[in-house]
Amino acid sequence: MSVLFMSFSCTKQEASSESLVDSKLQGGHPNLILTKQSVSDIKSKLGTIPVFDKTLEASKNEVDAQIVKGIDVPVPKDMAGGYTHTQHKINYATMQKAGVLFQLLGDEKYATYIKDMLFAYAKMFPNLPLHPQTRSYARGKIFWQCLNDSNWLVFTSQAYDCIYDWLSKEDSDYLNKTLFRPYADFLSIETPQYFNRVHNHSTWGNVAVGMIALVMDDNELLDRALNGLKTDNIDPKAKDNDGGFIKNKEGKAGFLANLDSPFSPDGYYTEGPYYHRYAMYPFLIFGEALENKRPDLKIFEYKDGVLIKAVDALLNLTDADGEFFPLNDGQKGMSYYTASLVSAVDIAYYYGNKNPELLSVAKRQNKVQLDGTGLAIALALKEGKEKSFIKKSMELSDGSKGDEGGLGILRFQEGDETLGLLFKYSAHGLSHGHFDKLSFSLYENGDEVIQDYGLARFVNVEQKNGGGYLKENKTWAKQSIAHNTIIQNETSHFQGKFSIGENHHSDRFVFDVANPTFQIASAKENNAYPGTKLHRTIVMIKDEGDAKPYVLDVNKVVSSKKNQYDLPYYYFGQIIATNFDYKVSNTLSILGSKNGYQHLWNEGSGVVGDEGVQFTWLNNNKFYSITSATEKGDEIIFTKIGANDPKFNLRNDPSILQRKKGVKNTVYASIIESHGTYNAVTEKAAKAYSKFKSVKVEYDSDEYTAIRITTKDGKVKLVILSNKENSVEKEHSLKIGNKDYKWKGFYYYR
Repeated sequence: MSVLFMSFSCTKQEASSESLVDSKLQGGHPNLILTKQSVSDIKSKLGTIPVFDKTLEASKNEVDAQIVKGIDVPVPKDMAGGYTHTQHKINYATMQKAGVLFQLLGDEKYATYIKDMLFAYAKMFPNLPLHPQTRSYARGKIFWQCLNDSNWLVFTSQAYDCIYDWLSKEDSDYLNKTLFRPYADFLSIETPQYFNRVHNHSTWGNVAVGMIALVMDDNELLDRALNGLKTDNIDPKAKDNDGGFIKNKEGKAGFLANLDSPFSPDGYYTEGPYYHRYAMYPFLIFGEALENKRPDLKIFEYKDGVLIKAVDALLNLTDADGEFFPLNDGQKGMSYYTASLVSAVDIAYYYGNKNPELLSVAKRQNKVQLDGTGLAIALALKEGKEKSFIKKSMELSDGSKGDEGGLGILRFQEGDETLGLLFKYSAHGLSHGHFDKLSFSLYENGDEVIQDYGLARFVNVEQKNGGGYLKENKTWAKQSIAHNTIIQNETSHFQGKFSIGENHHSDRFVFDVANPTFQIASAKENNAYPGTKLHRTIVMIKDEGDAKPYVLDVNKVVSSKKNQYDLPYYYFGQIIATNFDYKVSNTLSILGSKNGYQHLWNEGSGVVGDEGVQFTWLNNNKFYSITSATEKGDEIIFTKIGANDPKFNLRNDPSILQRKKGVKNTVYASIIESHGTYNAVTEKAAKAYSKFKSVKVEYDSDEYTAIRITTKDGKVKLVILSNKENSVEKEHSLKIGNKDYKWKGFYYYR
C-alpha cells in the first residue's frame, strides 16, 4: 500500500506512509458530507437562516412528491433523455436529498424510502448485464455509460451514509455485499479503460469508488480510488474511444493523478470551463468527505491548494451573466447557477479563506448545499458579510506545471457596462479540446459579440442522437474553421488529429494588463501547420474620451511557402453597412469539401483592394464594426453555417471571412468596436457609424510590426509590436519612413 504515500511525497505533506495507509477510518455515521457535529449545528439554527431554510424546504417538497409516486427502478434500456435514464437520475438525486432530510428533520419516512430504493437496486443489480445501448467505450449497467453509473454511486453513497447507523447490521452487510462492493468493482476492476485514465469521466469513477469506500470503511477501495488500479493490462500510451489518455504522463491514475495532471497551478482545468464545471462536484464533494473522515490527508492543501484555486478560476471563466465561456466542448448557457457550482462555492468558502466575494456569488445562486458548508454561507449572508465578486483581467496558465500556454482574459467594467475578451493559447484539452489555436471570443454585458460555437450536442435531448454528441461535433465544432482563428489551405490545425494536437501547446509571448487603457495579450503557435508560424496579439485599448474600449487584433503569419489563409469572425445580428462591393448569388454554394468547410454556405463575396474594409452590424440594439487592413486581391466572404446538415443539427450562424491567397508571409490587422445603440421605441440610432476611417499595416519585419490607426476626425495612432523581444526593460528603436521611433518595453502606442 506504499503507493498511497508515494502519491503525496511530492507535496508538503509530512505524514508517514504508516499514518496515511494504516490510520483507522473514523467511525460513526453520517461522516461524509454531513457529520454528527454539523447536523447538530444546523438543527440549532433551523428557522433562522433564510437561504438554508428555503433550500431545505424546496428539497423537502421535491422528495415528498417522489415518495408519493412510489419506488420506480426500471430495467435499464434508454439513452440519455429517455425514460429509464431519467428515472434513475431522479432516484439517486432524491435519495441524496432524502438522506439529508432524515438527518436534519428526523422523519423516518425518508430513511425508509432510501432503504426500499436500495433494496430494489440490490435485487436488480446482480443480474444486470451491460447496458443494451452499445455506443460508449465503457458501457454501464444502470446507464448507457459508466460515467452516469458513477454519478449514481456518488450521490447514493451520501444517502447511504445518512441512514447507515439506522439500518440493521444485517441490512448494511447485505447492501455492502450485494450492491455496493460489486458496483465499485464493476466501475474499477471490470472497466479499467474507464477508471484508470486522466479525464473528467475517470474523476467521477474514482470518486464514486472513494465515496462508497468511506461509507463502508474499506481501505482497499479507498486506495484504489486515490491511486488507481495497480494492474490494469492497458497500454499506458493507449487512447480510449473517447480520445483521452489512459494514464497521465507519469503513468499514474486515480483521483490524485486527476488532481495532478489536468489542473494548472492557477487552477485552470485543461478540458475547459464546461467540463471543469462538471468535474468540480466530484472533486470537491470527495474533498469534503476526505476532510471530514480522513483529515490526515489534508486534501485541500494538495498541490498548493489547487481545488480551492480551481473554483476561483472557474468563476472567472464566465461572462457578465455568470455563463461559462464555451471554449472547447462547452454548451452555451451553462452557468454558475448550476447545482455543481452551488456546492463548489460553498465548499471553497468553507475550506478556503472565507473569501467574502464568494458570498456574493452564493447570494445570486440563492441556494446552498445542505451541510456545514451551506450553513456557513447562510450565516455569513445573514450577517451581510458579502462583497462583490469583481472579475478582473487575468491570465490562467495551462498544463500541470503551468508551462503549456494558457488563457488570457481582458476585461473592462464601468458601472453596468462591461467588455470581456477570452484569448486561447492553451494545450489541446484532452478529448474535449478543439483545433483552435490562438482563437478568441468577445462579450459585451454578457452578450456574445464575436462568438465561439461551443459543442454540437443537445444534452439529454433524446431525439437528438440520444442526447449524446452529434457527428457534427467532429465534422464542424472541433474544426479550426468553426473558430475565430487563422486557417491555412482549408485544413484544420494539426490536420484535425487529436494524436498530433495533444502533443503541442501554444506559447505565451506577452500578457500585460498593468495599464487599464492598453491591455495586451500575445501568443505564438509554431506547430499547427508545419513550416508556418502564427503570432497573434490582441489589445484592448481605451482612448481618452471614449466611453468604452475597442479591440485591436493583429495576426502575423510567416511561412516557408505560399498558402491560402482564412480568418473568420463569427458575429450575431443584422448587416447594416459595408464600404466594399460584393456579389450575392441566388444559388448558394458550399465553401469547401472537408475540415468543416463543407458545413459553410458561401452567401456572397467580393475582392477588395489595399484601402481596407469596414463592416457594420446591429445586434441586441447595439452597433458594431470591424475595420480591417487589406491587400490588393484579398477576398471578403459572407458565410453561414448549415450546409451538409440534413438533420438540422447546426445553428445557422453567420461570419465574415477574410481570405488571402498565394502568399507566404502576411499580417491581418483589424479593429473590433462597439460604438452605438438603436432605440426601437423612439426609432433613433445613436453613434451608428464607426469612429475609425482605416487600419493599415505600416511596417512589418521579423522584429517589428507597426499598425497605423486613423479616425474619421483625423487623429492618427501608431501601434508598434515587438515580435521577438518581450522584455519590459528592452529598449527599442525603429525607423519607419523618415521618422525614428524609440521606446522601452514590448510595445509602442502614441
